[in-house]
Amino acid sequence: MKRILLVTTAAVVAVGGTGAAVSVSASTGATGATAVAASGIDWGECEVSGPNDPMNTAQCAMVEVPLDHARPGGRKISIAVSRFKHTDEKNYQGVLFVNPGGPGGSGLPYAPALARWIGGTGHADVAAKYDIIGFDPRGVGSSRPALSCDPHHSDPIRPDYVPSSWKEEKAWIAKSKKYAKDCADKFGWLLPHLRTTDAARDVDAIRAALGQDKISWYGFSYGTYLGATYATLFPKRVHRMVMDGNVNPKTVWYDAQLEQDKAFQRNIEAWWAWTAEWNSVFRLGQTEKAVKDAYYKVREAAKKAPIGGRIGPSELDDIVLSAGYNTGYYIPFAQALSSWVNDKDPARLLAWLNPGGDDNGFAVYNAVQAADAEWPRDWRTWHRDAERLHRKGYQFNTWSNVWFNAPIAFWPFEGGPEFRLKDSRHLPGMLLVQSTQDAATPVEGGLEMHEVFRSSRLVFELGGKTHSNTLNGNACLDDQVAAYLDTGALPESRRGPDAYCKAVPELNDPNPTGMRAKAAGAPTGKDLPVGRP
Repeated sequence: MKRILLVTTAAVVAVGGTGAAVSVSASTGATGATAVAASGIDWGECEVSGPNDPMNTAQCAMVEVPLDHARPGGRKISIAVSRFKHTDEKNYQGVLFVNPGGPGGSGLPYAPALARWIGGTGHADVAAKYDIIGFDPRGVGSSRPALSCDPHHSDPIRPDYVPSSWKEEKAWIAKSKKYAKDCADKFGWLLPHLRTTDAARDVDAIRAALGQDKISWYGFSYGTYLGATYATLFPKRVHRMVMDGNVNPKTVWYDAQLEQDKAFQRNIEAWWAWTAEWNSVFRLGQTEKAVKDAYYKVREAAKKAPIGGRIGPSELDDIVLSAGYNTGYYIPFAQALSSWVNDKDPARLLAWLNPGGDDNGFAVYNAVQAADAEWPRDWRTWHRDAERLHRKGYQFNTWSNVWFNAPIAFWPFEGGPEFRLKDSRHLPGMLLVQSTQDAATPVEGGLEMHEVFRSSRLVFELGGKTHSNTLNGNACLDDQVAAYLDTGALPESRRGPDAYCKAVPELNDPNPTGMRAKAAGAPTGKDLPVGRP
């Protein structure tokens, strides 16, 4: 499955403190909670986003947790935690955890970021009622240890994702097998303890250290699955949960990548069609097919002569993939491709190139999904499924998704058993949000998650092509999120989805001739999703 991390943020994190997880009880009032000093955590000031961000400061700390929660007296690891404190004492609602997805996404920047995003929707008063808690799940970022198997595994220039021969496919197999071996050699002791259930139990340890009886949760993308796992394990400790861009619990995890391949093909074709509509601006072709042909002509040439000496066909696929995640990338990527095709200027494309040198997100992504569930161990299954989808026309993402997950085929142990999500009468109503043309977490995920948690309410964003699209300018979605976080208000229960919001036309199909679009040349608003680390 493609990594389903929501946000890309250049984070400079200074983590302070070595607080142990000492529980302090919190009393509960009519408004949800009473502010309690987190005496079990030794907080220090830190910066968790860029220096020009007016809300870049938070408090950070390390919370010690057991490597194996079944052996609480055994070996310990440390989870990096951030806090953006509430300012509304009278109406304090407790702690609101936020997770950006992945698996493997750093959550430290999200404590102040979530407050900023909620405030940007006109509901700063709601954010002010919560202590917003970000964290790096075990193995991620500033948590210790941080998983890294081969930091140069994804450095450019990589082999072509789409093998034109068995020799090229074997080269990727060898590369993937080596990566799995590097992980086993360096972190064999940690890998079996990177299941989503382990991360959920870490969240509960942080809850205890914070001195809270209950938590609220805002999960994007994979963060919906982590939140649902927490709700299954600790239903009595849930106050409120927002789940945006829901993972399908029936496809964890091998089948999920196959469904993604189909959805990303649809969304990339939508970007090609949009680009054709604006041929007067981008000069890449007047039809979807013409733009597609132009793209693949560039891709083929890049295999022989990399763009700017750095971008081969795989790097090019990685760059434009994000247009399948978020329509905010439509304009800058069409501009970048146009600059190269029409002016032979590689600068715009090079600006989006991932330089490599850091595999933490990739390592955790593979490790979590490898531990969570069983995957095929016979390469013939992977090859057969990829060939079948490719022949059916799902060509853009199929083989790249194979290699993004391929180390799992050679992992040092078989994963599973799969953890089954389960409803409980103790759970409050959750708010589930799903864009109907989300490619990273296709629409079926929202329906299946709604089926598991019967007291949940599901809001569809009709026609929405952006992954995890709350707090991104659709007032219909954002107002419902704010009302729920403020008072627990939910839509009336109906058969199927419980409420609907239409995608905002100017966000879903942006106009590249607008002054703001031409001046910026890049997305604005909420930070945007990325595909590969």
